[in-house]
Amino acid sequence: MFKSLGFIENIANTSLGDMVYYSSDSFFWQSVQNLGQSSSSEEKKPNLVFLHGFGGGSSAYEWSQVYPAFAGEYRIIAPDLIGWGKSAHPEKEYTIEDYLTTITEFLEQVCQEPTTVIASSLTAAFLVQVAIAQPHLFKQLILFTPAGLSDFEENYTKSLFAQIISTPIVDKFFYNVGVASESGIKSFLEKRQFANPQRIFPELVASYLKSASQPNGEYAALSFVRGDLCFDLSKHIEQLTIPTAIVWGRESQFTSPEIGKRLAQMNPNAIKYFQVIEEVGLTPHLELPAVAISLIRKYIELL
Repeated sequence: MFKSLGFIENIANTSLGDMVYYSSDSFFWQSVQNLGQSSSSEEKKPNLVFLHGFGGGSSAYEWSQVYPAFAGEYRIIAPDLIGWGKSAHPEKEYTIEDYLTTITEFLEQVCQEPTTVIASSLTAAFLVQVAIAQPHLFKQLILFTPAGLSDFEENYTKSLFAQIISTPIVDKFFYNVGVASESGIKSFLEKRQFANPQRIFPELVASYLKSASQPNGEYAALSFVRGDLCFDLSKHIEQLTIPTAIVWGRESQFTSPEIGKRLAQMNPNAIKYFQVIEEVGLTPHLELPAVAISLIRKYIELL
């Protein structure tokens, strides 16, 4: 929710409403050779797209410690997905198809050529489905902890927590107390998302809280927590043809690296690299952004 220095806010239109995205300011990032010239004279840079995952207060901020490192070489594109951040928040129960459709619409509108896309967690799993259906949109995929959260027929929706959150009134109470509050955000980050709570900094908490506090912010979050958006990625992964690298946090609370290894082994022709990072949780790029930057650079070159 906080705009990084050197980036501008834009809007793309989707079938579920406006999607806000952040892109690199061409004047700010223009090369020394092009100083004083118009942005149109700057050599066209390839696109590099960053897609955030899901959880209370998620937004493009999730990648904000990483994507500025690539702005000198790429046109950075980092959206708030529908239902999150500053994008539209339709009052509805969100479905997997909603995200497959709006992610496709966004990429078709904003990128005019096959693009390297970097994504995390459940969104990264959605991206596998999008890449199978629309392979012409993609050049490479770099996926951080891509999990459908019901992989290999482990049904998350049957868990006690998911069933409790599916109870009317209880769900809104949970969101207001457990998600859209500073204490709720801190607790989730400390216990479920980060391996090392000392890496959580005040701006991170403030950004997540601001996103979670948006009007109608509960609809997408509760659809996620109820399990409405979960699916078995193992039923799709073998159809992927785009060159892919997968990165997994060793201490991920939601799904283990062993699940990731099984998924990667199902399609070695497309999934060229699988790497586990020690001492990080679900979002290695938030805990150790410098390490994430180095890995992304490595895999862009190797793929």
